[in-house]
Amino acid sequence: MTIELSPIEARIIGCLIEKEVTTPDYYPLTLNSLTTACNQKSNREPVMALTDADVQDALTGLISKRLVSDESAFNSRTRKYSHRFCNTEFGDLKFSEQERGIVCCMLLRGAQTPGEIRTRTNRLCQFTDVREVEAILEAMSHREAGALVVKLPREAGKRESRYQHLFSGEVDVEALAAAMPAPVAGNSRVDQLALEVSELKSELASQKADIAELRELIESLTS
Repeated sequence: MTIELSPIEARIIGCLIEKEVTTPDYYPLTLNSLTTACNQKSNREPVMALTDADVQDALTGLISKRLVSDESAFNSRTRKYSHRFCNTEFGDLKFSEQERGIVCCMLLRGAQTPGEIRTRTNRLCQFTDVREVEAILEAMSHREAGALVVKLPREAGKRESRYQHLFSGEVDVEALAAAMPAPVAGNSRVDQLALEVSELKSELASQKADIAELRELIESLTS
């Protein structure tokens, strides 16, 4: 993997991909819109409090890496930015719609389980079921050209392992596994019910986040 993004750079790329798909009429993004997107309280983990200067500094670095371009019209007072991260003529990363949705979601929210990814990418792409998400993640982790994601050790009490993107550097999976507490035996039926409740909570949280995001967009357009 030749791309290595800082946390702010990853957030910017994730936001640009997200808004390109979900609000194409307002893409490319101005600096103000991009800062607002980076600082959203919905669909972001961790929540950030970046200034325009923070975002501008990161944009300068991304432009020098040829991962973002300034799309401002000649003599325009307002600069607008678009990503060149994937699916463009300027780079080698070519994703399917589902792969792009997974990468975008991970850049915005970090490591996640296949179930979480399926729920949280509903505005970016569609999956038939969690097994389809898992199959795509496995393919992304075993690419001949280099892995894009890595499967993390399963946490105690969890049925699903999380996957982490590799655009911010390699992940020491063995060290993470060694640091994991020993699993505690439990009731399989209780575990199944707990998983179902967790998935329902995740889906409800995603729907609330979508509503909050739309509200933030409306407020930014009317302010």
